Amino acid sequence: MKGIKITYWLSTALLTAIMCFSAYNYFFNNEMIRGFFEAMGYPTYLIYPMAIAKLLGLVAVWGNFSKWLKEWAYAGFFFNSILAFFAHVMIGDGQQMGALLAFIFVLTSYFTGKKARP
Repeated sequence: MKGIKITYWLSTALLTAIMCFSAYNYFFNNEMIRGFFEAMGYPTYLIYPMAIAKLLGLVAVWGNFSKWLKEWAYAGFFFNSILAFFAHVMIGDGQQMGALLAFIFVLTSYFTGKKARP
């Protein structure tokens, strides 16, 4: 049980670091992110709402307010990381590793969290 708790907290902390780094870039390196979005064919008006959604998702996961809200937050992180991975692969910019790590941390945090924080 102790190993599961350590795995949960570590994967959740690493997921948080990736999402905070991403949100930081969305807010403060907007021109670079705008270029990525344009290269991928995504509308740039999604940049700020996605940054806010990532931060709110982290609040939902860490706050443990509602199981329903936490499930939606993990679902958002799941789809965001999968779509980011394939978007980076499709344009061939070599930036897919962050999305792959986020995907792994989402799954690890979600499934170990069921046992570590019932």
